[in-house]
Amino acid sequence: MTLMTPPPLDRQEDDEMLVPHTDFADGPQPMEAQAETASTVDAQAVDDPPSARFTWTIENFSRLNTKKLYSDVFYVGGYKWRILIFPKGNNVDHLSMYLDVADSTTLPYGWSRYAQFSLAVVNQIHSKYSIRKDTQHQFNARESDWGFTSFMPLGELYDPSRGYLVNDTCVVEADVAVRRVVDYWSHDSKKETGYVGLKNQGATCYMNSLLQTLYHIPYFRKAVYHMPTTENDMPSGSIPLALQSLFYKLQYSDTSVATKELTKSFGWDTYDSFMQHDVQELNRVLCEKLEDKMKGTVVEGTIQQLFEGHHMNYIECINVDYKSTRKESFYDLQLDVKGCRDVYASFDKYVEVERLEGDNKYHAEQHGLQDARKGVLFIDFPPVLQLQLKRFEYDFMRDTMVKINDRYEFPLQLDLDRENGKYLSPDADRSVRNLYTLHSVLVHSGGVHGGHYYAYIRPTLSDQWFKFDDERVTKEDIKRALEEQYGGEEELPHANPGFNNSPFKFTKYSNAYMLVYIRESDKDKIICNVDEKDIAEHLRVRLKKEQEEKEQKRKEKAEAHLYTIIKVARSEDLLQQIGKDIYFDLVDHEKVPSFRIQKQIPFNIFKEEVAKEFGIPVQFQRYWLWAKRQNHTYRPNRPLTPQEEAQSVGQLREVSNKASTAELKLFLEVELGEDLRPIPLPDKTKEDILLFFKLYDPVKEELRYVGRLLVKGTGKPAEILAELNEMAGFAPDEDIDLYEEIKFEPNVMCEPIDKKLTFRASQLEDGDIICFQKPSQAARGEQCRYPDVPSFLDYVHNRQVVRFRSLEKSKEDEFFLELSKGHNYDDVVERVAHHLGLDDPSKIRLTSHNCYSQQPKPQPIKYRGVERLSDMLVHYNQTTDILYYEVLDIPLPELQGLKTLKVAFHHATKDEVVIHTIRLPKQSTVGDVINDLKTKVELSHPDAELRLLEVFYHKIYKIFPLNEKIENINDQYWTLRAEEIPEEEKNFGPHDRLIHVYHFTKDTAQNQVQVQNFGEPFFLVIREGETLAEVKVRIQKKLQVPDEEFSKWKFAFLSLGRPEYLQDSDIVSSRFQRRDVYGAWEQYLGLEHTDNAPKRSYAANQNRHAFEKPVKIYN
Repeated sequence: MTLMTPPPLDRQEDDEMLVPHTDFADGPQPMEAQAETASTVDAQAVDDPPSARFTWTIENFSRLNTKKLYSDVFYVGGYKWRILIFPKGNNVDHLSMYLDVADSTTLPYGWSRYAQFSLAVVNQIHSKYSIRKDTQHQFNARESDWGFTSFMPLGELYDPSRGYLVNDTCVVEADVAVRRVVDYWSHDSKKETGYVGLKNQGATCYMNSLLQTLYHIPYFRKAVYHMPTTENDMPSGSIPLALQSLFYKLQYSDTSVATKELTKSFGWDTYDSFMQHDVQELNRVLCEKLEDKMKGTVVEGTIQQLFEGHHMNYIECINVDYKSTRKESFYDLQLDVKGCRDVYASFDKYVEVERLEGDNKYHAEQHGLQDARKGVLFIDFPPVLQLQLKRFEYDFMRDTMVKINDRYEFPLQLDLDRENGKYLSPDADRSVRNLYTLHSVLVHSGGVHGGHYYAYIRPTLSDQWFKFDDERVTKEDIKRALEEQYGGEEELPHANPGFNNSPFKFTKYSNAYMLVYIRESDKDKIICNVDEKDIAEHLRVRLKKEQEEKEQKRKEKAEAHLYTIIKVARSEDLLQQIGKDIYFDLVDHEKVPSFRIQKQIPFNIFKEEVAKEFGIPVQFQRYWLWAKRQNHTYRPNRPLTPQEEAQSVGQLREVSNKASTAELKLFLEVELGEDLRPIPLPDKTKEDILLFFKLYDPVKEELRYVGRLLVKGTGKPAEILAELNEMAGFAPDEDIDLYEEIKFEPNVMCEPIDKKLTFRASQLEDGDIICFQKPSQAARGEQCRYPDVPSFLDYVHNRQVVRFRSLEKSKEDEFFLELSKGHNYDDVVERVAHHLGLDDPSKIRLTSHNCYSQQPKPQPIKYRGVERLSDMLVHYNQTTDILYYEVLDIPLPELQGLKTLKVAFHHATKDEVVIHTIRLPKQSTVGDVINDLKTKVELSHPDAELRLLEVFYHKIYKIFPLNEKIENINDQYWTLRAEEIPEEEKNFGPHDRLIHVYHFTKDTAQNQVQVQNFGEPFFLVIREGETLAEVKVRIQKKLQVPDEEFSKWKFAFLSLGRPEYLQDSDIVSSRFQRRDVYGAWEQYLGLEHTDNAPKRSYAANQNRHAFEKPVKIYN
């Protein structure tokens, strides 16, 4: 039987349209992203986007001698991606890391894709210290990579004690979620917000944010429109005309606007020239040019009226009556960010009085050198106040520019008359109320060597903010525009809450660098109405003509590219593919010849093209349309009619498929004579059915295509047996079994055909497939594995060769088993156990493979935790053929009820550490672990008490309470240390302190003193009033250090990594005032060792101190 066939429709698999984008940069640089939060991309993001994690393990990291390095390609959301890193920094002293579109150079014109992603450098000692930054980006040809130029300091990365480089191996992760819904190109800014964006020319996002800000000051826009220009001017040679043109398009266009004419009018012809300008410089250059061009016109003086304010520099002598003043104008104010919490603090600093005294006395006329006060006060502020925030400054220590990402607040309303006008000079007009409202916030996201600029603006000073990010304009709330642009650090939730609650802080690289305020009293004048009558007639005509020409070009371009791809399958393709590349259906259309034909070409002309290509005269060609059936099979459905063949290729493609980008897929039917030359085709009537035939050989387990026949619907299979035998090379009267191949998804359906029924009665129709073979009884007699067609097709559909690798030695021990995707958990472990010669399959534990990292997944498969083999082999949307196995010493169901911990036991008197594997029921407590350990270790005396500690980075973070459940204890990153409790701690006096003592060295990398801990940390009881000299005696005795070595050590009290060195006479207990002793891991007594080892030989240095005890492992 055959399932019903729908009308001929070749459904397009992927409906995503790619919209061309016109502006491309020459040789795009890796782009800088903003780091917004440190959470990973959620696999269940909006609309459940295809998402995945890719892990990249880079060995011999410190020995890499390449400037940049790409990871292997990985797939997410059907796209190819890879990670790009600069191991020694992209011209910065930080690791630089980006996500890159792997095949960007070969993608079609105008491609784009939108992804949310995070990049991470994994801390291999404790994952909560992994550095993760996330962002989102619209990738396109101009910006095919995006990420972080200053990802993390190289000093931290290459320091082996930090945990980012272990055994000279670095582990990098990318979490990528591809989102199609929030499509950059399909987002209609005009429709959604009423405003349009500006195109980025490759390095002009800083200019775009400024231009949008100026455009949205209507008084400024009106003045620009009223600047005299003539129809003979060329925009590329006239700044006024270029700006008028740009503003007109921003006001009336429906799509984003290009800025090329404007940059040309500045005399900027190359991309290099933009790179030399920053926003402040551009703002000043543009305003000066416009001011100059406005002279002698009706709008002369507009720039000054809007932006110009005045301040007075003064020097006033303290002891004599002498004062010097100088009035200066400003168009913007530069405010300090460093050391200032907000705008008011910056203004306070701006007007701060400096005392000129001592060697720095002021030379006053007639009075000689005098003590004096020097300062600045404001005479007047402009209606539009532009504040440049000094986010970038020169670091003399490092001889480089640095970005200040400190938190810096700015108010919605700014009152510059506050505290009785403390910023105003005596000459200021106090009747003017200097109360300002925030109009726009210009944001820089990234580092000093690159980044992205955009602006938050509220054009009418309403409560609604808009984000202008190049082409894209979106509505935003006030929190996003203000608070989220303050910068500073973001505290992240603790991965291990409870004991160590120091916040994990993450710098926000996205922050405001320019603010525009409008004075309340001038608001109505500045936010004025600007309409068509403000625009010169010649400008309107010119721009309308430009739009028409642009539309005409777009239309011509579209028509020039109206081609259809026609894929033509022939019997030769079926013969070549069936039984090799494919078993089901007839052909893989990706592997058949294709023709690219203009849509207006008549189909009959195309047939001549085919005749030339294949040597088949036009009169011997018959074409069939393919159709996708409801059961997901894809078959020839009907021949083209003479009327259809008279149509154009484009019209015919529409008959076949409604999707505009679809291909036209055809089957070319050709009849060959005895000399294998084409001959006239038999007529095809409604009674005729076109059937395709495959032959199955059960002995060879082989299926192949043998031909096709046109049969009468009223005929019976019995009538064509001789022809089929001839196709197969059998004797004419050979008995054969016939089956119809009906479908194969999700399961195979292949049913016997009754040879006595007519083809119509068996519901056979055009495009159906009949598989035949010698009778299956004979095959059964020969002990064939798959005696008939249905069993063979079922086997082919489900067969899966699996590579099994030993979890411990995945590179060495590997074997292959042919299994079925339908095998359940028990089937799979039984087959593995049988192969390994193991009696008990429940002792086999399996672990799935991560396709992206090419490593085992961190968690094994639970006992009967997965239903089918097919589920074990799927990782996100990728399928693998690898599984890892291990042989356990006890059955897996039993092991799953237990918790396994590795505990390092430090002997009280012997200088050794023994690692024990403790296996206890999950509901056990720390007390149970200690009791178990006591049976395995050698104690210094029978009554010794033990405790369990959590050690990380050579510091003690926690003493576990005896009643704590072991189920949640993680020994993967932390070291679990067991030790005897010293007698001195048991006899603890009321005023005694238990303090932490750690070894450390000082590292002065990058002009910053960094404390590096090493060795074994320990507790020490200090008595009230005890001096350092007394404490040192006990420490030397405890550690058994020779005098010569011990004399070189320095002793310091450390709090939050800052050492305060102690003298022998200092009372140690006076430093340790805090009572929460166990929580005070950041306060400790430090034993400083001089570190003379060379700084770069990390691996050699890693265990350079003798304060790591030798380790033995007992499992």
